[in-house]
Amino acid sequence: MSPVTIEDFQKLDIRIAKVVKVEEIVGADKLLKLTLDVGELGERTIAAGIKEFYTSDELIGKLIVYLANLEPKILKGVESQGMLLAADSGEPVILQPEKDVAPGSKIR
Repeated sequence: MSPVTIEDFQKLDIRIAKVVKVEEIVGADKLLKLTLDVGELGERTIAAGIKEFYTSDELIGKLIVYLANLEPKILKGVESQGMLLAADSGEPVILQPEKDVAPGSKIR
């Protein structure tokens, strides 16, 4: 693993987001379309490969850690505007704050 500088880390816009909507993506076995409330940034859409591990009911209302300034990418016809952060323990474990914080709060 290569070390990064503090300047490299500061380029990342990592925030708290609240999942407000979850939709199936036609033809996608692993992806779900999530609509996120990111506070002052407004709503953002992401495609996340978590369909096998999380249900809509588990996700709606959940606060997650979100990388806001990842270059958008089209996945199965959905423009993914960032990425949720998850630990990889053989299956994704979505990172979330230990206390309630406002959507859009920055991670520093």
